[in-house]
Amino acid sequence: MKKGVVVFTGFAFLLAFSVPAVAQPSSKAVETKIIDNFDNVGSQDYQVPGRLGSSNTEAYNWTWAVQASHYIDKEKGFPKMGYFEGQPNSLKYFNKEGETPKVLGVQTSYIRKGEHWFEVYPEKDGKPFEIPFIGTVTQIDFWVWGANYLYFIDLLVRDADGRVYTLPAGNLAFNGWRNIIVPIPSSVRQHSRLRSGPVAMTFVGFRVRTDPDEYVDDFNIFFDQLKFTTNALSDVFDGYELKNIDFGDSSSSGSTSSSSQGDAK
Repeated sequence: MKKGVVVFTGFAFLLAFSVPAVAQPSSKAVETKIIDNFDNVGSQDYQVPGRLGSSNTEAYNWTWAVQASHYIDKEKGFPKMGYFEGQPNSLKYFNKEGETPKVLGVQTSYIRKGEHWFEVYPEKDGKPFEIPFIGTVTQIDFWVWGANYLYFIDLLVRDADGRVYTLPAGNLAFNGWRNIIVPIPSSVRQHSRLRSGPVAMTFVGFRVRTDPDEYVDDFNIFFDQLKFTTNALSDVFDGYELKNIDFGDSSSSGSTSSSSQGDAK
C-alpha cells in the first residue's frame, strides 16, 4: 500500500512541474520590433495593429525634429539636424545589397554653460507625433554616438493614462557608438483598462541634458536603430475583437424588447 502511495505522489509531483512548461503560449509572442532605422526618411511604414485586432493594421510614417532650450545659439542656426551615411559596425552584418544605411545626426551649440537641454522627437504634418508601441514592452534600445561630453540622455514615453515618463538612459561620456538598453518599469501603465482609453503607450522622443560644468559648444550626436522588445499578444484576450465594436444605428435592447412584447399581445 505504501508503495502505491509513493508512486502516485511521484506522478503528481511530476505532473505539477510539467504543466507550466506547456501552459505559457504567451512567451512565444515575445519579439523585437524596429521603430526606425533612419534609412528611409519619412517612409518608415511602421505597422501597428488597429483597435479591432491584428488583422486591421495601420501604417505610420513620420519625420524627426529637434527643439532646444533658451540659450541655444540661434544666430548660427543651431540646433542643426540631418541624415548622414553610416552605422555602427555591429549592424553592418545585417545590410542588404544595394542599401545605403543612414543615421540621424544633431549638432548643438549654446552661448554659455549651464543646465541646457534639447529634444529629438517624431513629427507629422508639422506637428509632434507620438509613435504607438505594440503589445507589452519590456525594453527599448537604440544606438547612440557619443562625443565624450558629460551629457545625459533620457527617453520620453507617454503611458495609457496620458502621463509622460522620463526614463534615464545614462550619460554620453564616451566616444563612438554604443547600444543603450532601457527597461520599462512595471509602474508605467501600458494599456488602458477603459474602452475609451489610448490603445497603448507611445514614444514621445529623446531628451539630452547638459552637465552644468561641461562644455556646450560644438556638440554632435547621432542615432541609429531605435527598436523595442515586446510581448505582442499580452493584451489580446478571448473576445478581444468585441472590445471596440461599432454599434452604428442598431436599435437599443429596450426598444427591441418592447416591440417583442407588443407582438406577443
